[in-house]
Amino acid sequence: MPGILARKSEANLKEKMRTWFVVVLALVSLSYTNQISAAAQDQSYSMPLKTVPTFSTENIARQGHFYVGGKWVETPAGHRMRGAMYVEVWVPKKIRHPYPLLFVQAGGGQTSIGLLQTPDGRPGWAYNFVNAGYTVYMMDFPGRGRAAFIPGLDGDVIPPRTGELMEQVWTGGAPPPNPQRSWPQASKYSAWPSNAPNKGQIGDPVFDYFAKTELNFPSAPDMEPLSAEDLVQLVDLIAKPVILLLHSRLATSGWLLADARPKMIKAIIAAEAWGPPIQNAELDARGPGHIWGLTNFPMHYDPPIKDASELQTVQEAKGDAPGLLPCWVQKEPAHKLINLIGIPVLNVSGEASYHRPYARCVAKWLNGAGVKTEYENLEEVGLRGNGHQMMSEKNSAEIAEYFMTWLDKHVR
Repeated sequence: MPGILARKSEANLKEKMRTWFVVVLALVSLSYTNQISAAAQDQSYSMPLKTVPTFSTENIARQGHFYVGGKWVETPAGHRMRGAMYVEVWVPKKIRHPYPLLFVQAGGGQTSIGLLQTPDGRPGWAYNFVNAGYTVYMMDFPGRGRAAFIPGLDGDVIPPRTGELMEQVWTGGAPPPNPQRSWPQASKYSAWPSNAPNKGQIGDPVFDYFAKTELNFPSAPDMEPLSAEDLVQLVDLIAKPVILLLHSRLATSGWLLADARPKMIKAIIAAEAWGPPIQNAELDARGPGHIWGLTNFPMHYDPPIKDASELQTVQEAKGDAPGLLPCWVQKEPAHKLINLIGIPVLNVSGEASYHRPYARCVAKWLNGAGVKTEYENLEEVGLRGNGHQMMSEKNSAEIAEYFMTWLDKHVR
């Protein structure tokens, strides 16, 4: 009998222990669930994707992925392959436009990823153009993305912009704390593709996703001509005229390409190409910049010049309107960009972009140098509230459509 009682007591104890274990496990699970739920509200766990983002490729017949450019450079550790450029090409099933489009697009920390998908999950410019029947080329330029960065040769690694800086210059999320970094058009920004309460700020899921696409980039001063050399090799490989869509910092390499291969360029869209000519004016940057007008490296002028100092320049007395900076232009008679004459150019600027105060200075320089250039403020064609990263904003597809309408009129 004592043995039976002992066994019952032991069974009761085990049952109580199992009950307590279940209760404790439930409490731990509830606590963990609450932590996960809280984390989901935390900026570091933001995730705008509801499903795996995929887009139809039904209009794409072929794709290519390859490298151009690059040279062996001898270093104390051995030879390094430096300066190669990654290229991706999409060929539509029905080619409606005979001239391929090259996206010469990348700023400080961007790559061709920005052309594939908007941060809120829509198809990017690459899809817009290929679905309209354009063959499109996208590049990761030397030292960026899938193009190797070589320590010791490509300069320092410049980290991606901070979230606070992206809020200030990309998304209208916050005003710059330093008045020198502000611009009067910033208050007109409305194009960030998010409905979050903290729209355009750290913690906004669309903003956080965009931040993940920003990468390190190289500081070497020769990246501009190095990228241009790669672009020349690419155009020679394509072996037919192309259209250039230039955006942001590496637009300078596109101008060098057009100067080197003018007969291979049918048209140029300069969507806030890096500028302005002669003197820096971006945010609080000052001092000499783009001393050859469109680049910091030699271009062909007529009458010929051997040094940028031979360009006789003067700054306008005032800007064209309130909030616009006076441009640097050539004194007459102006030297002509002889190789670019005959190439139609469209230069555009977003209504609220930090490029707006000086964006039209690129078109003024081109026109003064004999290159017929149209300048357009996007809001004047019904595209309002845009910043510099217009391919990521809510009206990105409409902007691409506007570009294509212009090309239909100017490319034959």
